[in-house]
Amino acid sequence: MNHYYNPVRTIQGAGSLHTLPETLEQMHLTNRRVLILAWSETVFAHPVFAKLDAFQLQTSVFTASNPTIEQLFETYQATRSFSPDAVVAIGGGSIMDVGKSLCCLYQTDLSDAEELRTYIQAGRFGTPKVRWIGVPTTSGTGSEVTCWATIWNPSKDAKRSIENQANYAYAALVDPELTANMPLKLAVSSALDATAHAVEAFWAKHTNTVSRALALQAIRTIMGHMEDLLCGKPEAHEAMAQGSMLAGLAFSNTKTTACHSISYPLTMHYHIPHGAAVSMLLAPVLELNAPCVDGLESLLAALGVSDAAMLQQRIRSFLQRSGQPDTLRGWGVAWEDCSSLAKLGMTKGRADNNPVEITAENIQGILESIY
Repeated sequence: MNHYYNPVRTIQGAGSLHTLPETLEQMHLTNRRVLILAWSETVFAHPVFAKLDAFQLQTSVFTASNPTIEQLFETYQATRSFSPDAVVAIGGGSIMDVGKSLCCLYQTDLSDAEELRTYIQAGRFGTPKVRWIGVPTTSGTGSEVTCWATIWNPSKDAKRSIENQANYAYAALVDPELTANMPLKLAVSSALDATAHAVEAFWAKHTNTVSRALALQAIRTIMGHMEDLLCGKPEAHEAMAQGSMLAGLAFSNTKTTACHSISYPLTMHYHIPHGAAVSMLLAPVLELNAPCVDGLESLLAALGVSDAAMLQQRIRSFLQRSGQPDTLRGWGVAWEDCSSLAKLGMTKGRADNNPVEITAENIQGILESIY
C-alpha cells in the first residue's frame, strides 16, 4: 500500500506572479503583514508589488547560496519583530529554504546562532506559526512544493533539514517569465537537478504510484527540451518550469536517494553547483540501481537513453555545452579526496532511501568513475 499527499495550490504559466495579491487575500491574514524575501532588489521592481498596498510589507534580500545556520539566524533576527502572517519567498532553492525555515522559527525565541543550531539538530519543529508562498525564479529545485528546507552546517560537515508536514506552501506561483534571464550555466544545472529529483523519486524506496507518474512526465518534459534550452529557444523556459514543478511534486513524497546524498559534500567542500554535482552522479548510480528498478524500461525511455553509459554521454554533453566541467577533476577535486568524500556521502534519509545498499566503498567507486 502506498499513499501520496501534497496540499500546495499550484498556479503555473506566464504571468502567474500577477495572481499574488489575490492569493494573499485568499489566505485571510489576521494582521495583513507580509514578509517578501527575495534573491535580489531587482525583484521589487515588478509591477505586482504596486498592487499590494492593502498589506503591510517588509522586504528582505538574501543573496547567499546554500544557506548556513548563521545566515538563517541573521535573517530570523532581522525579521522576527515584524511578526509576519505570511512569507513570500521569491528566488531559487536557497530562498525557499530560508523562507520556509522562518515559518517554523517565528514561534521560537532564539538568542543566537548556536541556539538555532541546537534547535535544528534536535528536530524540535512544531506547527509553523506562519504560512508561505513560493515563487521560483529558477527551474530546478521544486522547493515551492515540498515541506522541508535544507540548511548547511559546514563547520560540522553536515547538511540539516527543517521538516514539518504542516509546512507545505499555501501556494506556488510558477511563472516561467521569471526564469527567462537565467544564465545558461544556471539554467542547465537547474534543469539537471530537477531531472535528478524525478529519477530518484521514481526509484526511491519510498516511491508511490502518483510520484512515479509525475516523475516520468517531469523527465520527458525536461529531457525533451534540453536542446531547446541550449539553443536559447524561449519556449524551453515554459517546459523547464513545468518539469521542475512536476519533479518537485514527485519527490515531495519520496525524498531523494544516493545521487543527492553523495552530492552534498561535493557542493559543501568544492562549491560545485548542486545541479551539476548531482547530475554527474545520475549515470553511475543508475548503473548501480538498474537491477532493482521496477519499470526500468519506462525510465530509460523518458530519459531518451538505452543505458547508463548513454545517459552519462548526454549529461556530459549538456554540461560541456553550457560551459561547465563534466568531471570531478574539472571541478578541482583532488583524487586523494575521493575516499574522505565517500565517507561524507552517507546522508541519513537519502542514502538509506536508495533501492540498492549504499556504502562508503561503492560511493568511492562512483566518485572515481566520474573523476
